[in-house]
Amino acid sequence: MNTNLFGVIAILALSVGLAIPLGRYMAKVYRGEPVWTDFMRPLERLLHRIGGVNPQEEMSWQRFLRALVTINLLWFVYGFIMLLYQGNLPFNPDGNPNMSPDLAFNTVISFVVNCNLQHYSGETGMSYLSQVAVVMFFQFVSAATGMAALAGVYKAMKEKQSGTIGNFYNYFVLSITRVLLPLSIVVALALAASGTPMTMDGKITLTTLQGIEQSISQGPAAAMIAIKQLGTNGGGFFGVNSAHPLENPNFLSNILQTVSILLIPMAMVFALGYYLRRRRLAWVIFGVMSIGFLSFVVGTIRAETAGNPAISALGIDQSLGSMEGKEIRLGAEASALWGIATTATSNGSVNSMHDSMTPFSGFLQMLDMMINALYGGVGVGLLNYYIFIIVAVFISGLMVGRTPELLGKKVEIREMKIATLITLLHPFLILVGTALSSYLVVHHPDLDWAVKPGNWLNNPGNHGFSELLYEYTSASANNGSGFEGLGDNNFFWNFSTGIVLILGRYLPIIGPVAIAGLLAQKQYIPESSGTLRVDTPTFGVMTFAVIFIVAALSFFPALALGPLAEYFSLGH
Repeated sequence: MNTNLFGVIAILALSVGLAIPLGRYMAKVYRGEPVWTDFMRPLERLLHRIGGVNPQEEMSWQRFLRALVTINLLWFVYGFIMLLYQGNLPFNPDGNPNMSPDLAFNTVISFVVNCNLQHYSGETGMSYLSQVAVVMFFQFVSAATGMAALAGVYKAMKEKQSGTIGNFYNYFVLSITRVLLPLSIVVALALAASGTPMTMDGKITLTTLQGIEQSISQGPAAAMIAIKQLGTNGGGFFGVNSAHPLENPNFLSNILQTVSILLIPMAMVFALGYYLRRRRLAWVIFGVMSIGFLSFVVGTIRAETAGNPAISALGIDQSLGSMEGKEIRLGAEASALWGIATTATSNGSVNSMHDSMTPFSGFLQMLDMMINALYGGVGVGLLNYYIFIIVAVFISGLMVGRTPELLGKKVEIREMKIATLITLLHPFLILVGTALSSYLVVHHPDLDWAVKPGNWLNNPGNHGFSELLYEYTSASANNGSGFEGLGDNNFFWNFSTGIVLILGRYLPIIGPVAIAGLLAQKQYIPESSGTLRVDTPTFGVMTFAVIFIVAALSFFPALALGPLAEYFSLGH
């Protein structure tokens, strides 16, 4: 076994090993039990007092969602104004200009919804004030929003019968003060120690070995990178994200960041088991997610280490794997693992260019985001999986001739209508957006954004279609990564993906919370010999089948036109 593969195994083992105790800790936090971070209570009381919130007041699921949506709307207004006028505000040593309205619209939405789809380059597109007071602030609050929503679903699933699901603001603040902030401080210090800059100074000018002067961007990067990974945000401080040597200096920093990407999404699965005191259920869910995730990791590593047939035909040595678009300090295996970890968790950061990966890897990365439930983003990944559980429970109930039940609550027509709509929403947003952009690029190439160099599509054929498909898949999955052969900073992409970002974020949160709230209100039915148990391997297999059948039926035709067609065109 080579060193790089050993590194991959070590990253995965470390992620699981840390996620289990973190999940137990998070369950205690959301249940209100004593934990070692109770010293944060004075700060939490102050925040609640400033906001005029009583954290002990229980909320119905409708009020819970109103609070969630309202506070996110306020953040959007705040961020939009900040980015429109960032060039006139302080802490801008490099003199970066104001954002255009359409770019500010896309950027603010992207960070508020935890996607971090970046149609700008960090070094030249944002001031330090925007990086900290807008981007980094949103990376905390957007992650905490998803975690708070899931905590509400935890509460609803635990109660025998209740009209409330907890307090959104309480869960929101706890997610920041007890989980995101402590972990971010640890990771930021480790990154700073590894060489990532943490300064408010502007660019420095150096003379290269060739005698040429070069300006090097720096800034408060370490703090932002920590929360971008832990909160599955993914937005890079620098334009090339974690492929940048200052954002990801060496293999050890790469291990730290990869573990950070996977840690909280994994931990929230275990937190479900500890919170409900149904650890077997958590292990079944984790097993289904991990089987899918590991199959994608193995497939991508094999594809990237085998090299690109088109490059091999030129007589170029590929003993290190397909290294186009990758960093030699990291290698093909670590880049392949990151590519699947970042798309499985809706993180979206990159340590290599996904546009340069082999077609089969691109296929797996897109399918990863299309499923959007293999670990998923913090909080929202398990919410997406919850929808698949509802569908699997319903189908299983029909198969055995019983009324579908989930943890003692009957799943009826209202819950199934919501689950069906949320299941169909994801493919609708992706496929309609891709169809629209494909039509425009073929039939209206004279449009302003299409004729400007770099402002539309730089690759023809199957790969060009993959770039369009990837952009909308990334936006709908709240991922943020991209096939960067696409010129995306124009009105069409900024506006269209912005709309997809809004719908792809909030409806998949509203749906599961509504279902959980409706189920919580129903009378509890004690388990009997005829009860369909959801904590068995059999039900896990059923859920796995539902996930992949839905993905295959929805997306296979589009994938066949893009990455799969390109794969077979290379002579595979």
